[in-house]
Amino acid sequence: MRKIKNITICSSASHYKQVIEIERELKNLGFKVKIPKTANTMKKNGDFDVSHYKTWFKDKNDYHKKTKLMLAHFKKVVESDAILVTNFEKNGIKGYIGGNALMEMLVAFLNKKPIYIYNKPSNKLSIIEEIYGLKPIIINSDLSNI
Repeated sequence: MRKIKNITICSSASHYKQVIEIERELKNLGFKVKIPKTANTMKKNGDFDVSHYKTWFKDKNDYHKKTKLMLAHFKKVVESDAILVTNFEKNGIKGYIGGNALMEMLVAFLNKKPIYIYNKPSNKLSIIEEIYGLKPIIINSDLSNI
């Protein structure tokens, strides 16, 4: 297996505060880390309220912003050696992984990048079989397993 030096974090926007902490921990372990653009913006602003950034929910004409963010993050996935999906509790589901993270996982899979998942995904997810079909490595919250 090749040495992983560059890693992109994929996550639900509601977990971006945790993403910032994991980014710091990965950097301390010697990784170069890429995070979603909105996570960087949230970090700079100190504002982690997702509703302030997902303007397309209120104005459907803003979906072009979502498209631009997705394409930019897909590019980060392709440029990295691996991805880490950070999956915390959301909507009462522990180990939540949403549609966007699944798409990022697919981009990694198609580009033969290892897919690490922070926590065991919930079996309650409607996309659980697709998640496991992408052959992820569950690290059980231990970044040294990357």
